[in-house]
Order: sequence, then structure tokens, then C-alpha cells
Amino acid sequence: MVEAVLIDMFSLPANLQNNIQGLLHNTLEAIEKCSAIHAPCVYVMCCQRQGSERKGEQEFLLSALRSFQSLKRRLEVVCAQTTAAALYTVKQRLDENDLSIIKVILPTLRKDLMKVYIDHLFTAVYQFEFEDLQVVSDCENLQLSEHQHEGQTLPSQNVALIHSEIQMYLESLPSLKGELTILRSSLIPDDIFLHGFTTRTGGISYIPTLSSCNLFSSSKRRDPQVVVKENLRRLANVAGFNPEAFHRVKVDHANAVCIMGKTEPDNYDGIVTNQKGVTLAAPGWKGTLLGVSMATVNAMVSEYGCNVKDILVVLGPSVGPCCYKLPHESAKEFHRIDPKCVRLFDSASPYIDIRRATRILLERGGILPENIQDDSITDQNQNITFCTACHPDKFYSHFRDGNNFGTQIGFISIKD
Repeated sequence: MVEAVLIDMFSLPANLQNNIQGLLHNTLEAIEKCSAIHAPCVYVMCCQRQGSERKGEQEFLLSALRSFQSLKRRLEVVCAQTTAAALYTVKQRLDENDLSIIKVILPTLRKDLMKVYIDHLFTAVYQFEFEDLQVVSDCENLQLSEHQHEGQTLPSQNVALIHSEIQMYLESLPSLKGELTILRSSLIPDDIFLHGFTTRTGGISYIPTLSSCNLFSSSKRRDPQVVVKENLRRLANVAGFNPEAFHRVKVDHANAVCIMGKTEPDNYDGIVTNQKGVTLAAPGWKGTLLGVSMATVNAMVSEYGCNVKDILVVLGPSVGPCCYKLPHESAKEFHRIDPKCVRLFDSASPYIDIRRATRILLERGGILPENIQDDSITDQNQNITFCTACHPDKFYSHFRDGNNFGTQIGFISIKD
């Protein structure tokens, strides 16, 4: 069942007000008639014009809407100067109401154009169907089609213009939840390396569990890739790295390692390079039991001739032993590494210290204890290994927020 209806009147000229008013009236009448029980949210998208022209256009739209009392509370006119701005505002309204099945009623000539905007601004969480803007005479026209929108058919230069318009609009948006903040380790020499751990502030992601500097997009989340790319651009600007030379792991929750310059595996949890100006990033802590940390160390030794005793390791923010629970059977794996990695082992859901487990595995592999920085350091002013679950104002947490969680990263590069 359709949860929302978007009526696209953005490109219709203001000098056709009488025709548009009748068209809008008939369209809303059909929506009201066919949705008497489960009225969808309705958004009318139009161009924000200047001066008296703008005032007159808004007045005729409001006049057309006044008679639809049953839709009154669920109907909104969204005016903006660009399609990108208007559609992004509509997306915010959809997300506020947790809506994902949308009918788009629009002029035929706008259909291919709108599909490109939607491909950029939405993810697979949403389902769209399209209908020509015309007099709707029967209820069947408001039933959801099983077919999602097909691939874009516009010339590539038009697609590029749309992408540029979206990018410019996103760049104009204010940062949310404060300024962008980066945590840095005192162990890593800043004259050689550029590095840091991100927090959740300073981006443009607005969905509560993703707000605001979310750095990962997937088909299961509501943050599209263009928003994540803008968050990354802002991070790169503050941190000082080139976002076009940015590489992040393709998480598989295992121990595969990618060697920059060699054939890239389909999935991997570690990545190493000796190239200057290339920024590497990883989002998380899975793969501890499979030894991804030592697999990465071993790759550095075998590929670049590193001495294991010279390798520095910084453990960034992660869920801590204060919060992280696992079923007893899963906890046994950490208990085998060292009993100190598990708290309340005899309980049904013991607390797990994945940081301690990582440190122990690294030290067994030859990393010097003093070359590992984590939350066990004496000077807590230098501690950057915070519990992500305990600090919702600073960090995202899968453990705390569930599947629709945001992602922070740790990143590093060799300075040019």
C-alpha cells in the first residue's frame, strides 16, 4: 500500500495557474477518494520563485488545497529553488514519518529526470512507482506497482549536471550536532603520518541513529552514498587528506588483508600500503577472533620488510567491556585467548573485553607492549579508546543502536 504521494509540479510554469489548479484539484480528489481509510502523506513539490510571482503561485496552490479536509493534516507544499533541494526536503519528511513506499505523480517529460534524482538521493530502503500527472479517474491507479523504477535513460551529461546540482546543495547544508571532531593518538608521530578517529559530529546526516557524520552507506540504511560522500569531503577538509585517494576496507568480518597495488580481494578487513598521500580507513572491530590485527601486521612485515618491534598500534573507540555482552558459548572463544578477556564468565551473557583480546594477540605476535595504545594506558588524558556504547553524543554503536546505525572510522596515511 502506498504510504506517501509526491506530486511533482516543479517545472510547470506559473502562467498556467488555472490549468494547474484544476489538475492538482483532480489529482488530490482521486487520492482522497481512493484513500479514505488509509490516507497517505501527500507532498506537492514546486519551484520557489521570486517576488510577486512566487506569492501568486503559492496562493493558487493553497487555494487548490483548502477543500481537501481529510488530507489537510497529511498534505504539505514543498517549495525550493532546485529539484535537489525540494526532493531532499521531501526525503526528510518521509524519514521523519518512517515512510518508504512512494507514488510519484509527475509530467511525463520529468519522469526520466526524476528517476536520476531518486537514484542519487535514496537507497533501496525506498520503493517508488511513477504515474503521469493527469486526471485520475479510478482507484486502481493508486495501487502500488510491483515494478520499481528502471535504469536511467538521460544522456550522461544531463546525469552529471544533476549530480553536480545535488552535490552543490548538500555542500550548502549546515553541519549538525556541532563541529567535526577528530581524535588523534600521541603515539603516532605526526610529522610522518596523518591519522585520526572520527566522531559522530559535524556531518549532514539527519536521521537520529545516523546523525551526523555517518561514513557508510548501504542498501539497508536511509543515508544515500551522496550524503556519505559529502560527510567524507568535510572530514577530508578538516583532516587534510585527499578524499579522491581514500580507500576503506570491504568488511567481511574475517582476516583477509588487501595489499595496495596488488589484486584487490572481494572482501577484506585489513589494508596496508607504503604509498604516500593514500589514506586508508577501517570502520570496526569484527574479526578479532580470526586475528585480523596480526594478519595486518604480518602483511606489513612480509610486503614491506617492517620490523615487528617497530610497528605502532593504536586501538580506537569501540564497544567496551562495560557494555559488550555475548552468549556464553560465544564468550568461550574469548576466554580461550585469556580468561581476563571475559567478565562474569559463568553467567548466561558474559561481558567481553575485545580490546584486551586484541592486545594479547598482538603481543603474542611480537608487538611490544609499549607500542600499543589503548584504554589501559596510565595517563587517561591520552586515552582515545572510548566505549562507543557509553558515549551516544560522541559515537555510533551497532551494539547500542541496532542495524540502522551510523559508522565512524579510523584513518591513516603517510604524508607527502
